[in-house]
Amino acid sequence: MSLGGAGTGSGAGALCYSHGMTDNVLQSLARTLAERRDSDPASSYTAALLAEGSEKIGKKVGEEATEVVIAGCASDDDALVHEVADLWYHTLVLLAQRGLGPDDVTAELERRSGVSGHAEKAARASR
Repeated sequence: MSLGGAGTGSGAGALCYSHGMTDNVLQSLARTLAERRDSDPASSYTAALLAEGSEKIGKKVGEEATEVVIAGCASDDDALVHEVADLWYHTLVLLAQRGLGPDDVTAELERRSGVSGHAEKAARASR
């Protein structure tokens, strides 16, 4: 998936889905996370996180999200990319803990595709 903007061939703010490099990297990482589930928590950071459960992983996702916000307010693009990578990793760990993965998130994004953000938010509020 790529957000529209410079070099994407779409207008700014447009959402354009591709099953290219991003999907391959996320799918590969999701497979690695699944493989590490049964690893020794003493030797695998991923296994240690998974062993600690959703609450601990969720707190880590919150910390990483805060770091993304801080990096986003600064002018260091490399730091922003680094922090987003950390956030994506920890989010994938949380999804794996719950038996979910990138395909579940992609399906939700595809479901929302072509729907106004305001309309989608209103539909969620009425659930």
